[in-house]
Amino acid sequence: MTTNSTTNTSNMSLKLLIDSKNKKVLFAEASKDVVDFLFTLLQLPLATVIKLLTKEAVVGCLGNLYSSVENLNHVYWQPNLSKDLILNPTILTSSPAISGLLPSSAAISDSKITPKLYTCSNSFGHGCGSSSVTSAYNSSCAACRTGRMSTQVNYIKGEAPATAASNDSNNGFVKEVITYMIMDDLLIQPMSTISGLTMLNQFNVKDVGVLKETVVQLGMEEGLKLLKASIESQMALTTVFLA
Repeated sequence: MTTNSTTNTSNMSLKLLIDSKNKKVLFAEASKDVVDFLFTLLQLPLATVIKLLTKEAVVGCLGNLYSSVENLNHVYWQPNLSKDLILNPTILTSSPAISGLLPSSAAISDSKITPKLYTCSNSFGHGCGSSSVTSAYNSSCAACRTGRMSTQVNYIKGEAPATAASNDSNNGFVKEVITYMIMDDLLIQPMSTISGLTMLNQFNVKDVGVLKETVVQLGMEEGLKLLKASIESQMALTTVFLA
């Protein structure tokens, strides 16, 4: 069982309730950060999933599709389009803590893709007063009708000003006030005594002596394993933590 990892970059943890007789995780108790991480997996573009898991580890033909984009000569691509739009798509971040659960190559915190923007070639000293920009290189200027949108302009990424509400408790997807129950198949719901007892009844647990509680750490290694297991298995927690 994985109880610690030297590659962990976060202090997230899960409390697992294990059926030791059947060697199966019944469910886990988890904090907001863990649930936010699992919900973030739904935001990952397929190209990012393939890149994280490596092409050889991906189920089906998606790895071959990724390789096709990598290997296709740039002369076959539309002008002003980069392979990075597919191979390294932009990902929205929901919490700084989540970034530590996936490698930096996932671009969770910040995308390295900078858009190319163009303005009219007549804008600088040639009589066109247009301040419009476009991503369509060499298109016709709608203002002066004679110039072409071919002069590249610098794109400066801005950041929203900090506010009193912009703190860790308001990041992510779910609220922090309760504990969450994560089933082995990653079904998630609020945790309560009643819900816990209901689950035990649903699993037809007759002998509570076979139940075992253990706390496991969730870091980068486990995060990648959960991503892979969520695609391949209906027993993700058991696959990752009891393998």
